[in-house]
Amino acid sequence: MHIGNYVGAIRNFVRLQHDYECIFCVVDLHAITVYQKPEELRAKIIEIAALFLAAGIDPKAASLMVQSAVPQHAELSWLLTCVTPIGWLYRMTQFKSKAEALKTKVEAGREDQLGSVGDGLLQYPVLMAADILLYNAAIVPVGDDQAQHLELTRDIAERFNTLYGDTFVVPQTKLPSVGARVMGLDDPTKKMSKSTTSAGHAIALLDPPDAIRKKIMRAVTDAQSGVNFDAPGDGVANLLGIFQAFSEWTDEQMRNHFVGMRYGDFKKQVAEMVVSHLEPFQQRYREITADPAYLAGILAGGATHVTTWAEETVKTARARMGLFVG
Repeated sequence: MHIGNYVGAIRNFVRLQHDYECIFCVVDLHAITVYQKPEELRAKIIEIAALFLAAGIDPKAASLMVQSAVPQHAELSWLLTCVTPIGWLYRMTQFKSKAEALKTKVEAGREDQLGSVGDGLLQYPVLMAADILLYNAAIVPVGDDQAQHLELTRDIAERFNTLYGDTFVVPQTKLPSVGARVMGLDDPTKKMSKSTTSAGHAIALLDPPDAIRKKIMRAVTDAQSGVNFDAPGDGVANLLGIFQAFSEWTDEQMRNHFVGMRYGDFKKQVAEMVVSHLEPFQQRYREITADPAYLAGILAGGATHVTTWAEETVKTARARMGLFVG
């Protein structure tokens, strides 16, 4: 995960966990919609769970679990698949873009057939809907890039409720006000992405300080001589957004401090702001991963806690659809 995930989502989760009954899920079933090397996937599941805890998710205040540890996610996904028109799925912009990217790689010989487009990629947003509806979530704190998927979730819930009676809560969304969208350092017209392989594209949460500084110093800016708040280039606007997201300065503080600043000095200050926040975060991550039993216990406890809700939801959905309940 990278700083865009942190300032756009995870930090918002930390704030919400004390105001709502929160469930945080490591979505390994979503990950396998494209081929994953098993040993790498297992390592990443642990890494992401530890990153959640290092960021401040409190297992005493919220539930943290792995998606596949609660089989009702997959079962409800199938039930919802059966009421979801396929045309809705083909309209998903993320499916179209990811499918086209995979097709291009296969045709160019840069990806074997394990990387070709599978049905899981098409059904991805239905599984996402199941993740949400399984717990009758009222609010889903996602970035604006997931707005279409959330709208589909609402459509699926309403369609199921119309067909089978009032069953699911139709969820709302909640977005952070600052830092909701961090762009790539190498191409500030595109959102920072985990799947982009360019070395200078993203700052990973576990990048060492020197790597962070190097990436930011090489970030794209514009042809102006210094920071222009009235007409900043995309790259400058992105770096300003990153600094503001970490510092939580007001717009007035940002303008007073950075207006006219030359880009070399500007980038150094952005880099140090990011490093100063990620160093203690990384220290907590190292402490958490040094005790595998502690992390395993938290994930097992989280799965146990939410399974009662999940079982009740699936039982209700099965009964409404006329399936055998037992």
